[in-house]
Amino acid sequence: MPESPVWLTREAYDALAAELEHLKTVGRPDISAKIAAARSEGDLSENGGYHAAREEQGQMEGRIAQLEAMLRDAQVGEKASDPNLAGVGSKVTVAYAPNDEESFLIGSREMLGVGEVETPVYSPQSPLGEAVLGHHPGDHVVYTAPNGRSIAIDVINVEAFDD
Repeated sequence: MPESPVWLTREAYDALAAELEHLKTVGRPDISAKIAAARSEGDLSENGGYHAAREEQGQMEGRIAQLEAMLRDAQVGEKASDPNLAGVGSKVTVAYAPNDEESFLIGSREMLGVGEVETPVYSPQSPLGEAVLGHHPGDHVVYTAPNGRSIAIDVINVEAFDD
């Protein structure tokens, strides 16, 4: 079964591509040097530096594989020509009830970049993400949740996401 596409802004795609290039051109040689230095110290069975470097290498290779797959499957979205139209890369605020609002990004977590960002992210293929795509502030939308329940929301605000 093919993976669903990862939705990224051009800026997020470029940042992830730069991270991948850095890991391949700088990270790999650095970790290889650490492993070689630790290996030259002798007995590998009790060499903590060697085992730590091998662990770091495994984590880095996992990140490289993750980035390669993500970039291969990426759908790069351009900023909407209408900033009030909900689309990939939009931060949308919806109201479930008068005092029950939620703001979220439509896209993928990778659009947020590195570090901790508290903005929830919904894929454009998720029920809520799909429901708000193409809508403007003031629109009333009804969508079906994964549990089968119909949920009514009002789109309160749409803006370009700035992390």
